[in-house]
Amino acid sequence: MKTLLGIAAAFATLLSAQQLVTDSGTAGPPIELFHLYYDQWPTGITVAKNGRKFSNYPPGLDKNNTNDGTNNKYTVAELLVNNTERAYPSAEFNNPPGGAINYSTYPATGANYNNYLIGVQSVVLDPLDRLWILDTGRALTPNGTLVASSYGGPKLVAVDLTSDSVIQTIVFPPTVAYPDSYLNDVRFDLRPSSTATGKGVAYITDSSSEGRNGIIIVDLGTGESWRHLDGIAEVRSERGFVPYVWGTPLYYIPGPGLPLSTVPLGADGIALSSDGEELFWGPVGGRYLYSVPTLRLRARDQYSELLAQAAVVNRGQRGVSDGFETDTNNFVYAGNMEQNAISFYNPANATTTLFVRDPRINWVDTMSIANDGYLYFTVNQLCFSSGFFPGTDRRVRPFALFRAKLPGNGTRVSLT
Repeated sequence: MKTLLGIAAAFATLLSAQQLVTDSGTAGPPIELFHLYYDQWPTGITVAKNGRKFSNYPPGLDKNNTNDGTNNKYTVAELLVNNTERAYPSAEFNNPPGGAINYSTYPATGANYNNYLIGVQSVVLDPLDRLWILDTGRALTPNGTLVASSYGGPKLVAVDLTSDSVIQTIVFPPTVAYPDSYLNDVRFDLRPSSTATGKGVAYITDSSSEGRNGIIIVDLGTGESWRHLDGIAEVRSERGFVPYVWGTPLYYIPGPGLPLSTVPLGADGIALSSDGEELFWGPVGGRYLYSVPTLRLRARDQYSELLAQAAVVNRGQRGVSDGFETDTNNFVYAGNMEQNAISFYNPANATTTLFVRDPRINWVDTMSIANDGYLYFTVNQLCFSSGFFPGTDRRVRPFALFRAKLPGNGTRVSLT
């Protein structure tokens, strides 16, 4: 009996001594917590050359962000010290008379003010350090219904950081920003050769879960805008697509009383190559990265759409991601939520590489590369919101802004 007990004890000791391979949950450079959002729910982040930082809070994705005309919500803010914020460029500009929704129409629609912010989804600084505000013109009602936009609501607004004042507003016609469009993210190429006016061009993704997805192009000199790749497979979500975050499958709830669907969100993340010659994008409802020469998007002749579609390249799988960003290494960074990570695609060898991984990462929404050589990114728990099954809000405040040092001395791209 003693011999058997001795053998069992020795075997147990041997088993306990084995060092099994274990996932540490972390990789890459350490991520630094930079700002905490205690009140409104954020998506965007952008960092100016002098270090000023700005975020936005879309009412089209969180009904608690919706301005009803009395609650003084802001949809764009400057981030200040000690996790404080201020409405930007002013509280007045963020407060449309009567709120973000026009209830005098049936059904209710987004307010049509072109001189107020309605529902901002993205804020991005261009190479001249002008802050551009991308307004969807859409917001959620108290019961969670996303209203259609009205002309005047969907727009692109430029703010001068020196005077904190609006210097340009480009309103999108309903033939470009459809009432059910959802303008998601924007990138800028200010090279004089990019347009006849020499003032540069902007590229915008339409990630709508209800309407046609596509890429919107804007001549910043004339204010003209047009669409390409409208509704093709590469800008839409993949049928049956189910992502996983923290081990949980994500099914989508399209609206109050509607049946579940798989994630229907189309072209979302967007990035320009460091030379401005290639545009990258990817749907949230899919794992593939796509690109197209920007020359094909800027063209507007009779065959321009056919040529643009023919030039689309599938760059392979990137993981599940929201926002994209590019550095001077020409690496295209994208969130990789199923891996609690951010990865980057290297066009030079067509590979995807893990950049950073951390258990605190869930839904990386937006990224911004700053002159200090850091990648800033918001982690906002979108995957735990009531828009995903089981339809209960499981988010826990505060939401977070992190940063991580870029590899290879990478820094912000400047296309001027």
